[in-house]
Amino acid sequence: MSDMSKSGFIERHVTTDDGLRLSLRDYGSHHPGLPVICLPGLSRNSRDFHQLAELLSTDSSLPRRVIAIDYRGRGLSDWDSDKSRYNLVVEAGDVIAVCAALGVTRAAFIGTSRGGLTLHLLAGMKPDLLAAVILNDIGPVIELAGLRQIQAYLGRERLPRDRDDAAKILKETHGTSFSSLSDQDWRDMAEAIYRETDGQLRADFDPAIAEALAAADLSQPLPDLWAQFDGFRPIPLMTIRGANSALLSAETLQSMAERHGAMKVVTAAGQGHAPILHLGEVPERIRDFLAPIV
Repeated sequence: MSDMSKSGFIERHVTTDDGLRLSLRDYGSHHPGLPVICLPGLSRNSRDFHQLAELLSTDSSLPRRVIAIDYRGRGLSDWDSDKSRYNLVVEAGDVIAVCAALGVTRAAFIGTSRGGLTLHLLAGMKPDLLAAVILNDIGPVIELAGLRQIQAYLGRERLPRDRDDAAKILKETHGTSFSSLSDQDWRDMAEAIYRETDGQLRADFDPAIAEALAAADLSQPLPDLWAQFDGFRPIPLMTIRGANSALLSAETLQSMAERHGAMKVVTAAGQGHAPILHLGEVPERIRDFLAPIV
């Protein structure tokens, strides 16, 4: 397991216009050139990208600066007292604010799940910011079956006794979809998801986020984002899909490739929603895709 200590990154903080302090990890901040900015999923945080960020920031041929952001209400960022502000528009604005505070005017972006939805919005709100985009198991059509799965497991959190128990819970919940993971991979996932608070390991996000999803009506199809997806047409684009994903269908992935015309496609074997980006052939494919983006 990669050591998730502060070696290898600088912990930074940015204050939003509405006064919240956002936390981020800044790997290889001394590297010149185009940075890579990582946006996590709905209830996840910057730790999801730790091993990938280490790989990219220490690459011998083209080391990159990698910035991984904790959204408001996740990780080490402040929780919002107004829970209605946990929405994509506000979070996209937070990403723009972070970039402005760090002096980043152009970057390659990796968006996992909700992070990829945020990138759909940024393609319209701030297209010049996007030098390249990697969507991790997300697209303009969200399958309700996959969203119901997320709704179900976020709504029945079982507090682990310790980190080994946390890894066991994750394997019991997601093991069918993530058949390729080793025991160490499950422990690494637990390290990314849980944080100890007052002597108890808890998933590292504001519970209001799960409560909002639990209350959502998933009986009808969600509005699609094809109009926003079209904003990626002039931008180099890669989409990674977990072979066992229930959120991004193979049919939607094919339509995305046809509509974009030059989209690169990667299938993460033995993984579901959302693929772990430092496993298997995925990191090499990410490096190859980013290589000409300067």
